[in-house]
Amino acid sequence: MNDVSHEAHTGLVSGAPIAVIDIGSNSVRLVVYERLSRSPTPIFNEKASCGLGREVATTGRLNPDAVAKALSTLKRFRVLCDRMGVGRLFVLATAAARDAANGPEFVAACADICRTEVGLLSGKREAQLSALGVLSGVHHANGVVGDLGGGSLELADLHGQRIGSGVTFPLGGLALQDTSGRSLKKAAKIVKDALAKETHLEHLKGRTFYAVGGTWRALARLHMFQRGYPLHVMHGYIIPAKEALEFVRLVQRVPVDTLSRIETVAEGRRQLLAYGALVMEQILRVGKPANVFISAQGVREGLLYEMLDEEERVIDPLVAATAELNEVRSRSPKHGWELVEWTDRFMASTGIDESVEEKRLRHAACLLADISWRAHPDYRGEQSLNLITHAAFIGVDHPGRAFLGLAIYYRHVGLIDEDLSPRIRELVSARILDRARILGAALRVGYILSAAMPGTLPTAPLAVDHGKLVLKLKDDLAPLGGERVANRLRTLARLIGREPLIVT
Repeated sequence: MNDVSHEAHTGLVSGAPIAVIDIGSNSVRLVVYERLSRSPTPIFNEKASCGLGREVATTGRLNPDAVAKALSTLKRFRVLCDRMGVGRLFVLATAAARDAANGPEFVAACADICRTEVGLLSGKREAQLSALGVLSGVHHANGVVGDLGGGSLELADLHGQRIGSGVTFPLGGLALQDTSGRSLKKAAKIVKDALAKETHLEHLKGRTFYAVGGTWRALARLHMFQRGYPLHVMHGYIIPAKEALEFVRLVQRVPVDTLSRIETVAEGRRQLLAYGALVMEQILRVGKPANVFISAQGVREGLLYEMLDEEERVIDPLVAATAELNEVRSRSPKHGWELVEWTDRFMASTGIDESVEEKRLRHAACLLADISWRAHPDYRGEQSLNLITHAAFIGVDHPGRAFLGLAIYYRHVGLIDEDLSPRIRELVSARILDRARILGAALRVGYILSAAMPGTLPTAPLAVDHGKLVLKLKDDLAPLGGERVANRLRTLARLIGREPLIVT
């Protein structure tokens, strides 16, 4: 987030809502996004479990009942899109529709209902879009993307902005259930034979495996609830590979209904968990990644990302999301950008080591610092923490989310931890917690000085000078340097080991 500016990084693209319908082998889903932007915000999300791919592997055809349910679902989705004023609707169909003999007939019926062309994705195209989806939502991705659907598994290598060629395998949960005759032992052999010498996995060692798809998200949700994880946000949930391997073996070993917190998984998805666990186990055994990253971004988001121009693609998605919240919820959006520059000067003067990623997160926190001002003063800290840590942000991991929430919590309540959940603090290191406290204290100085209005901070620099933390106020601002400002400056100075001084 270097060289940030209000004009260049709002991340907003005007226009009507845009929608994507994904006709998958297991479910048919509609997601309507507020607009096309670098960080698209879903305003409606609904799926129906239709099971289109349930018998394709053995019969070669889509089941008539599944087809009827899918077409009925699409009629509902089309009406919803009309009612919501969707400007553009994209319809994608994947493994079941492309593999079935009656797939073309089904796709034609879908196009008639949706009143738009249906994009029938090849396996390689599906792998590419999944990788683009991960690329759009992960800061500096490096690893292999694996998208597991009901009918197929797609793999693609991802390193920075480079996406390798994708491959596809008929290893989706429904396909495995069908071809194995519901035998996990036979399914395990099918998976092992298919992935034993897969070249994408040979390059995965020590890197990250990005897991995309509903079955793997369900497994991750089970893991998250079983360990009592404090942040119930799926995107960016990371499981160390060794721990993931032990967990997926457990899922295969015991009856699915005996798993702790199984009620958090939709009943229609439960029967596919063991098959998804089989595929994940083989990937972990062959590829030996460092960890598994659960991505909520996939084919749909990849399609939207592909539609952006190059200038929009390079915008940091976290910047885009926080800039948008700043624009619609702060008293003065410009003041948020002034905080970015004001804290830049302050941090540079302190000599405190700050990594590029920590600086990026600090900038994002500045843009979020005033989004809860409409709440009752006693609850602004609590509301900010809850809103920020659970927001639909992409481009940030869970420790980063915790930092953002904690910094703004401290900005509102001061350095008081009594009402703060200790589980949230567990997500960050001692170093990051210290940075959150320092930033929160600095923001408290900035807000009491400026009343959240633009124009004051650029003429009231805060910096360490000759061993003291100096706040300089020009003559017309001298009356601002009262007791409340002095008290907050003293608190900040104590955190960084300096003496405070107000100069007018």
